[in-house]
Amino acid sequence: MRVSKRASGAIAVGAAFALVASGCSSDSESNEGGNSADGAITIHGVQPENPLVPANTTETGGGKVVDWMWTGLVEYPNDGSAPRNAVAESIETNDSKVFTIKIKQDTKFHDGTVVKAKNFVDAWNWAAYSPNGVQGASFFADIQGFDDVNKADPDGEGPQQAPEPTTDKMSGLKVVDDWTFEVTLEAPTAVWPTKLGYSAYVPLPDAFFTQKPEDFGRKPIGNGPVKFVSWEDNVLIKLTRFDDYTLRDKMKIKDVDVKLYQDESAAYSDLVSGNLDWVEQVPVSALAGDKWKQDLGDRAITTTTPITGIIAFPIYDERYQDVRLRKAVSLSINRQEIVDKIFFGTRPPATSWANPLAPGTVDGNCTVCTYNPEEAKKLYAEAGGFEGEMVFYYNADSSHKEWMEAVAQQVKTTLGVEARAEGMPTFAVFRQAVNAKQMKGPYRAAWQQDYPDVENWINPLYVTGGSSNDGGYSNPQVDALAKDAGAQADLAASHAKFAEAVKLIDADVPALPIYYYANQAGHSEKIKKLEVTAVGELDITSVEL
Repeated sequence: MRVSKRASGAIAVGAAFALVASGCSSDSESNEGGNSADGAITIHGVQPENPLVPANTTETGGGKVVDWMWTGLVEYPNDGSAPRNAVAESIETNDSKVFTIKIKQDTKFHDGTVVKAKNFVDAWNWAAYSPNGVQGASFFADIQGFDDVNKADPDGEGPQQAPEPTTDKMSGLKVVDDWTFEVTLEAPTAVWPTKLGYSAYVPLPDAFFTQKPEDFGRKPIGNGPVKFVSWEDNVLIKLTRFDDYTLRDKMKIKDVDVKLYQDESAAYSDLVSGNLDWVEQVPVSALAGDKWKQDLGDRAITTTTPITGIIAFPIYDERYQDVRLRKAVSLSINRQEIVDKIFFGTRPPATSWANPLAPGTVDGNCTVCTYNPEEAKKLYAEAGGFEGEMVFYYNADSSHKEWMEAVAQQVKTTLGVEARAEGMPTFAVFRQAVNAKQMKGPYRAAWQQDYPDVENWINPLYVTGGSSNDGGYSNPQVDALAKDAGAQADLAASHAKFAEAVKLIDADVPALPIYYYANQAGHSEKIKKLEVTAVGELDITSVEL
C-alpha cells in the first residue's frame, strides 16, 4: 500500500471541519524552456500484481503508476503536511457525517471525456460492491449503505458463500449535479476527508463500465498528469504527458518509462552507469561503507518515510494459530542487530505497530518488538514447539534476502527450530500467493502509509476483512474498538480508541514490525531538479532536466 503524492492548491472545507492548508506544492511553472519540455526519463519499477484498476491496486508496483495516472479529490504534499484540494473545489460539512463535495469543472480523463461527480459516485459504488471482488472495498465501509452492497463470506474460505447484496448502490452517495455530490457516513468520522487522496477514491471514466475491469486495467484511462501508452509484462510501462491536464501539478517533461526489474542490484548498476534515471531504494549491498554515496555523490538522496518493514503470519495455517508461538518468534528477533549489521544503521528498529510518523501513533507500544530470548524459549515450549521447517518467504526481485535470512537464523538459534529464508522470483508472483492465501510460512510484508493517520495502520491490516489483512487475523474486540474509533467526530478521541485496539493487537501478535524505512535513493546526472514524495517515491511532476 502506498500514498498518492502530488500537492495542488489549498483545501477548502466548511464550518465544523477544517484541514490546515500548509506545506509546499510541486513547482507550477509551465513546460516551456530548457531540455524538460520534450525530455524523457527511465525509472525503476516492478511488475504490477494486477491490471491497473485503482481500487484493486493495493501494492506499490502498480500503485505508484496508478498514483501518477490519476488525480483524486485531495492530494498529499511532499513535505507530509495536511491534504489539499486537487479535483475537489470544496469539501464542506457541518457535522463530519454529511459532506458536500464540489469538483472543479471541466477537468478531463485521458480519453477526452469530462470528469463529473457521477464518475466518483459510480467508481465508489463499483469498488464497494462485494461481487466485484475489489481488494480495496473496505475503504468505503464508512459510507452509509456499505453493508447493503458488501456482504461478507460467513466462513472465510469455507464452503458457504457470501449472500448476494440487496443493491449495488450505497445509500450514502447522491449525485446532486454534474459538479456536486453528497456523501453521508454511517457516523461522524473526523479522519474521513483525510483519506480522499488515496487511490481507491479516484474517479473512473464512463469507458470503464463498458468493458471488463481486467481489460481496462491493461489499457487504463486516468485523469492525472500522465497518460498510459503501453505495457510489456516484466519489461516496460510507457507513460506520456497529458497535455489537457489543467491542474497545477503539470508535467515539466514529456515521457516516463517505468522499467520493470526482477533484480534491484541490476537497477542500481544501470543507475550508476547512467542507463537509469531514478531508483527509490538502493540495494542493501550498496549501503556498506556508504558505497552508494561514493557512487552517486550529490545525486544520493536520503528521506525519512512513513513505511514499516514487517513479517506477517499466515494465520489461516493452523501451525501458526497459537499466539504463544507467534510471540516466541517475535521475541527471538534482535531488531537492533539486524538494522546495525544488515542496514548499517540506516533504518531504525520498529518499536510500535504504527509508524511514528503517522498522526495518532503511540511510540513504543509494540511490547513484542523487544529482544527477549529467554521468554521466547519459554513461550515456545508452552506452545509445544513447531513441527517441520519454518520457512520465511520474501520476493527476490528486491533487497530482502539479507535481512530475511538474518531473521530466520535468529529464530533458528534462539528456538532451535529448523528455520530458513526462501525467495520467490518476483513481487507479482509473491503477491499472488499472498492474496490466494497460499503462503506456507511467515513472509515479508511492508506498509506504506496511504493517508496520514494511525487509522490507516489499523483498519486495513488488522480489522477482520481489511483490504490488506492478508494473514486472516480476526479479533471481534479489535473490530469493535476500531469501529468505535472511526465513529469519533474528534481526532483525539479517535486516536485514543485506536490505542486501545492496538493493545489487543499487541497481545495477539498477528504480525511482526521489524524496522522503519529510511529511503536511500538516487538519480542520474540528467535530472537537474526533483522532489521526493512523503513516502520516498519520485514526484514525476517535479522533474526538470
